[in-house]
Amino acid sequence: MRCLAKRLLSFTRLVQGVNVSAVTSPLVWEHVQPAAARRLLTGAVDAFAERGYQATTTRDIASRAGMSPAALYVHYPSKERLLFEISLYGHNAALEVLRSADAGSTPADRLRSLVAAFTAWHAEHHTIARVVQYELVALTPEHLAEVAVIRRAISTQIEQVLADGVRDGSFAVADLPGTTLAVLSLSIDVARWYTPHRGDPAALGKLYADLAHRMVQT
Repeated sequence: MRCLAKRLLSFTRLVQGVNVSAVTSPLVWEHVQPAAARRLLTGAVDAFAERGYQATTTRDIASRAGMSPAALYVHYPSKERLLFEISLYGHNAALEVLRSADAGSTPADRLRSLVAAFTAWHAEHHTIARVVQYELVALTPEHLAEVAVIRRAISTQIEQVLADGVRDGSFAVADLPGTTLAVLSLSIDVARWYTPHRGDPAALGKLYADLAHRMVQT
């Protein structure tokens, strides 16, 4: 458990201390030690994205890591703990993308920048994004509550810029929470269907930024 706690702490330090805002930068897992634990984690990302959490067995994960099923429990107490670590890291990375993208002289510029970056991130990192966005129900209540804090911070980034646009008259938004959810859903849903042959993540981000702006402009 002490080893696991250190890995979780390293996740937070990595995301807070390293610029992960470059949308096309690969998500790296070198901070997960030892190497066997890292192989299990990346194997779990692939397995959960391909098969879904419920259909994935510990044998599936261990096989992808080139290990025996019993070896998984040396590093992680459960399949759910793997999902939690993946969710924590993925959500923090996505939040930092938004925070880094919140730039511009007007609410419209900021909204377009936020949506472009968030959409492109979900395309570029569609494998892990698919896991962190669509397998939340499998987390324990305690772990879900921890991830929910990050999700609320993500929502706040969008809601704040919408509120600023309403305040200066550039946006017409009758329902801030509902519109925030709609804007976020545009970007998040990309992870469900995206494959590399479906287009360039940056171009997709620009398209979705245009769509989001049209949703709210006066």
